[in-house]
Amino acid sequence: MARRHGCRLLLCLTSFILFLSSCAANEAAVMSKLATSISPTPSTWKTDNLCDWEGIRCDESLRVTDINLASRSLTGTLPPDLNNLSQLRTLALQRNSLSGDLPTLANLSFLEQVLLDGNNFTSIPPGFFLGLTNLQSFNISDNVHLSPWTLPEDLTKCNYLQTFEASNACLTGSIPDIFDRFSNLHNLCLSYNNLTGTLPTTFGGSEILNLWLNNQNQGLSGTLDVLSSMTHLNQVWLQGNSFTGVIPDLSKCINIFDLQLKHNLLTGLVPRSVVSLPKLANITLQNNKLQGPLPVFQSGVKVELGLDTNSFCLVTAGNCNPQVAALLEVAEALGYPMSMAVSWQGNNACADWSFITCESYGKNVTTINFAKQKFSGTISPSFVNLTSLRSLLLNDNNLEGSIPEILTSLPDLELLDVSNNNLGGSIPKFPQKVRFLHENNMNLGLNSPNYDIPPPESLVSSGMVIVIVISVLLFIGIVSYSYICYYKCYGVPTKLQSQASRDHNKTPISEYGNLGISIQVLDQVTDHFSDNNVLGRGGFGVVYKGELHDGTMIAIKRMKIDAVGTKGMKEFQAELEVLTKVRHKHLVSFLGYCISGNERLLVYEYMSQGTLSRHLFEWREAKIPPLSWKQRVSIALDVGRGVEYLHSLAQQSFIHRDLKPANILLNDRMRAKVADFGLVKIVFDGKYSVDTRWAGTFGYMPPEYAGTGRVTAKVDVYAFGVVLMELVTGRKAIDETMSDESCHLATWFRRVHVLSKENIVSCIDQVVNIADEAILESIFKVAELAVHCTAFEPSQRPDMSYVVNVLGPLVEQWEPVQQEEEQANHRHHTSLPHFLQVDEDTYAMLSNVVQPNSF
Repeated sequence: MARRHGCRLLLCLTSFILFLSSCAANEAAVMSKLATSISPTPSTWKTDNLCDWEGIRCDESLRVTDINLASRSLTGTLPPDLNNLSQLRTLALQRNSLSGDLPTLANLSFLEQVLLDGNNFTSIPPGFFLGLTNLQSFNISDNVHLSPWTLPEDLTKCNYLQTFEASNACLTGSIPDIFDRFSNLHNLCLSYNNLTGTLPTTFGGSEILNLWLNNQNQGLSGTLDVLSSMTHLNQVWLQGNSFTGVIPDLSKCINIFDLQLKHNLLTGLVPRSVVSLPKLANITLQNNKLQGPLPVFQSGVKVELGLDTNSFCLVTAGNCNPQVAALLEVAEALGYPMSMAVSWQGNNACADWSFITCESYGKNVTTINFAKQKFSGTISPSFVNLTSLRSLLLNDNNLEGSIPEILTSLPDLELLDVSNNNLGGSIPKFPQKVRFLHENNMNLGLNSPNYDIPPPESLVSSGMVIVIVISVLLFIGIVSYSYICYYKCYGVPTKLQSQASRDHNKTPISEYGNLGISIQVLDQVTDHFSDNNVLGRGGFGVVYKGELHDGTMIAIKRMKIDAVGTKGMKEFQAELEVLTKVRHKHLVSFLGYCISGNERLLVYEYMSQGTLSRHLFEWREAKIPPLSWKQRVSIALDVGRGVEYLHSLAQQSFIHRDLKPANILLNDRMRAKVADFGLVKIVFDGKYSVDTRWAGTFGYMPPEYAGTGRVTAKVDVYAFGVVLMELVTGRKAIDETMSDESCHLATWFRRVHVLSKENIVSCIDQVVNIADEAILESIFKVAELAVHCTAFEPSQRPDMSYVVNVLGPLVEQWEPVQQEEEQANHRHHTSLPHFLQVDEDTYAMLSNVVQPNSF
């Protein structure tokens, strides 16, 4: 029997070795073709071991993972079977003179960055992006010999795409409306192409930081309205197009620092929201037809207004003439038509303005003739400010809305013609001296007493309709009242409401508000707390996943029965007390709770990517890519913001006391949220520290807490510093497999940091790409911050607001042209964890999370 098993094992090993040999031979053939198809071939490419070739990196099984031949003056073509390099993660061939057709890269599922900019390629094959499920950065800018191509639908399968650059790359057609499918796209650079059409509506609400669409040959068109909802924008380059309409309200786009809108067809006033953008450093507006007062920006902002190419009423700061201001408000109601913007220049409405006639001595507007101009919009009540107005002709347009009643007070009005429009509402009663023409407005005056009394049949019919409407309203009122009463009695959160409302077992009302959920609902959505739905187990219970009828996933923490009333009950009460008082996009969101007999349950939103510890320490076992540096520093900033909120921005101050990667959760966009509030302490006003029982996790507790039991916010700062060290090194806070001198990460890291930067380099997690100097410099800054956070004396540690201020620029520092290396290393993972593995002393609130769209 033993011999038989030994033979089987030998056979398996032989087959595996043969498979590896076959793969290696296949990759060697591809690399040999590459070596002969480019010139000059690097001198080290003559050895038999391709993993020793300059610019080539391999994994442990000697499979090619990276090809980096940037800026080597290479000519030639690429072999057509390049996609046989199945483990390829990076293809960096930028700034050479390579030519010919690009080979397909389809189905290279590990490929993360493709940098082909600055070459002479001639075509992109169909299906080029198929199967590139881990692609994060793509750049094919400055390839002017490409055949015309359009943005392909295949791109939507690249769910983790962060940077897409194709400027000066012969793109044609419209920008497809697909951007609601990219939850991680930060940089879209499509300048100097042949794109046409409007901005896609799915730009709204996107994560785009840098939008470069400038200088299209034929010009993008339409309005810029979608910018209002692109709240993450930093840099906006839209110059050199044919955009029309007004500059939209950008009051929610507070991070914009560079706004390029010159050389378009924009009209209207420069909105106050643009002038007051807090981070604005550079704006260009020349060569448009902007109107109104001259905008005055904050000192330090570089501004190009184009006084000779726009239509501002003054060339210095100040208010427009009252008649000019009134006419601009009239134009606003009509959408600031270009015909007005071209003519209505300067600060004198009587100086040959189109559609305007003034009295003989040229001071006051007496006639406005907008007849047959195809204007759309509404009639502005600001006409009333033109007190000398005698004739107002608005006929034969596409005007909607009502006729402002205030126009009846114009003292000199003699003629008002609004016929042949789409106006509605009541008919104002003008003085008898006014000739009022309003025919052919189908909805005008339907409710007006000026209309003839309808025949009796109509009255009967109308009366029946009224009775029916009143009955329906009464029914709705009764149902609504019953619903409110039910809600007050049963108190369920919004997402669970539809299911809980079918359950007739009342949930107790407590001081924590209407967040009670019945045990029957939770039993149903977890399939009777099935073991198949277990996400994790901890010292005080089990975490289950549940699925609502609409597909929404939730996480439910069920306390152990024997723990209730003791330590577990205290944690249950602590979490309730904290979670009902805090809400922040980087803190786990609380949905509700259940108290039923001995049952104690807490309900949270589900986090698809699990814990940070899974991605830092268990990624090989989970068969997921490791975190890139950009992901790590972004996660650090998210956590820092969450803890900063707890310490100083919430209504009360809270100390977490158990900050560690196992209590940091990641959503499907790899955004981090702090979880597990069972050990949180509330700091009451005026108190600097709190006496408390010892709690927390070894490796993350500062020396003063372990020694005295007195806890301050600096306890969390220390733990955060240890988390930073783990992000830099990929090591756990306590690693008992290491020597005594090295097993405690904070002590070891601080000692190494004191020695030199070279020692820091040797400590960096080997999976992090440090070839980019910007990334390496960022790592040094984070390492230095980690050391400050773990200072022995609490007074020497910074507060979390300082931490956030240090990390913020590191996340934002990579501009689109500098992101080639780093953005592409942004690794993402499968949509859901198989099971979250939880330490016994962590008590398993590890998948209780906030949905990304809940803020």
